[in-house]
Amino acid sequence: MNDEVRQPENEVGAGILSVFGRQLKLFRERAELNRVGFGSLTGYSASTIAAFEQGRRIPPSRFIDQADDLLGAGGVLLAGKEEVARSQYPTFFRDAAKLEAEAVELHVYANQAVPGLLQTEEYARSVFINWRPLLHEDVVEQRVTARLARQEIFCRTQLPTISFVIEESVLRRPLGGWGIMRGQLEQFLLHGHRRNVEIQVLSTERDEHAGLAGPFTLIETKEGRRIAYVEAQQDSRLYTARKPVREIEEQYGLLRAQALTPRESLAFVEKLLGER
Repeated sequence: MNDEVRQPENEVGAGILSVFGRQLKLFRERAELNRVGFGSLTGYSASTIAAFEQGRRIPPSRFIDQADDLLGAGGVLLAGKEEVARSQYPTFFRDAAKLEAEAVELHVYANQAVPGLLQTEEYARSVFINWRPLLHEDVVEQRVTARLARQEIFCRTQLPTISFVIEESVLRRPLGGWGIMRGQLEQFLLHGHRRNVEIQVLSTERDEHAGLAGPFTLIETKEGRRIAYVEAQQDSRLYTARKPVREIEEQYGLLRAQALTPRESLAFVEKLLGER
C-alpha cells in the first residue's frame, strides 16, 4: 500500500472498532451464522460484514440495533454504539461533534470551504478527495457519511438556532466543478429558508473584516454554557473560559454586521446561480 495514503483516523483494526468487530464476530459465530447468512438478514453483503468485524468500516447505528437483536447480544453491542459513532469523526473533531449534536445554538464563520452542516454529499466528497496527505478511499466514504449524519441536527424535534457567516470567495470556488457547486448553492437556498437558520455572505469588497484570525464555531449548550471551537490544520481547540469565548463572540457580532443581511445573501446566491 502506498505509504502516502492515510489510513482511517482510528487506524484499521485498532481501538473501539476492533473491539466492536471482535464482539460482533463472536456473537455471529455463537448464533451459527456465516457472513452471507447474517448479511442477508441485515441487508449487507458478506464483504461488508467482514469489514465491520475487522474494524475496517464503521457500522451505522441502525446496523448495530439490528445486530444486537438478531444475535441475541443482550445489549452488549448497543453499549458500544455511542463510541462507535464517535469513531467516525477525526480525533480532533470528536468532542466538538458531540457538543454540536446537542447544541441549542450554533454560530459558524467559514472562510475556506462550505461549512460541513451545509455541504451536499457531492461537495463533501470533493472536500475529502482534495485532502492532503491523501485519504484512503474507505476513510473518504466514512468522512462523507459522518458529515451528512451531522445534518440530522436540522431534523431535531427541538430545533436549534443556527447562523452562518460565509466568505463570498467560498461560494465562488467551484470545488469539484461547477456542476457540484451549483447543487451546493441550491442547498444554501434550501437551508436559508428554514425558520431557524440564517445564512449571511461576507462580500470580498468589504474594507473591514473582523475574522482575519480564521474560521470558528460558537456553541451554546442546553445547560447555557458558551463554548468556542477553533480548528486549523487538523488541530483544534475548545475554549470554555469566558474571556476567549467573549472575544470570539465579539468577532462574530462584527462579522454579522459587516456581512450582507440574510435576505440580501439569499438574493446573492440566486444571482450566482443565474450566472451559471
